Amino acid sequence: MAISYLKRRGEIEAYFDRTAAAAWSKLTSDAPVSGIRATVRAGRERMRATLLGYLPGDLRGCRLLDAGCGTGALAVEAARRGADVVAIDLSPTLIALARERLPQSLGTGRASFRCGDMLDPALGMFDQIVAMDSLIHYSLSDMVQMVAKLAAMSRGELHFTYAPRTAALVLMHAAGKFFPRGDRSPAIEPHASTDLFKAIANEPALGCWQPGRSERIANGFYISQAQEMKRS
Repeated sequence: MAISYLKRRGEIEAYFDRTAAAAWSKLTSDAPVSGIRATVRAGRERMRATLLGYLPGDLRGCRLLDAGCGTGALAVEAARRGADVVAIDLSPTLIALARERLPQSLGTGRASFRCGDMLDPALGMFDQIVAMDSLIHYSLSDMVQMVAKLAAMSRGELHFTYAPRTAALVLMHAAGKFFPRGDRSPAIEPHASTDLFKAIANEPALGCWQPGRSERIANGFYISQAQEMKRS
């Protein structure tokens, strides 16, 4: 991958493993949060439900990759449908929290949490891949390369999210620059849908893939676009 990808990956790992670990633990629980973070929590819940809605209701016999799993909520729900879930994240702290929150029983499914790079081909092949809000910090060229690498690991479908270029998101992005540097998360990189689809169409490794269903979730300070990719 490009140097820009490796640099940004390192920034994201440092942020979620150290700077924001406590805040992320609280955000992904049912503990009281501020009004702004409550909108983010609700938006993430809607997005998670949207991506799960793109998956089959019965996932028995399905090997699923939760790419950038965070604290593991999506992985747990997929496992409850019967999937064999490999959930991976860069942050050891978040993975430890996901393991701590893992229910004792998942029915016929299971979820294993790993710390590492979601693009590692050693993870093997999957029937379904979901990457919720784990590509949103990357440049367009790096993000399309990441989509291509994930697609190469999928026998079935790929579902990911990206930050759509909207006036509201651009404004929030600009406002974030006024926060103290130590409080800032790695910048989200908004992309226009037309630019994304053009870049995907021009990527040889994605020649047999076509965009499918798509849905935008906008809830207060949370704005993200779900995108399905299918083999043509």
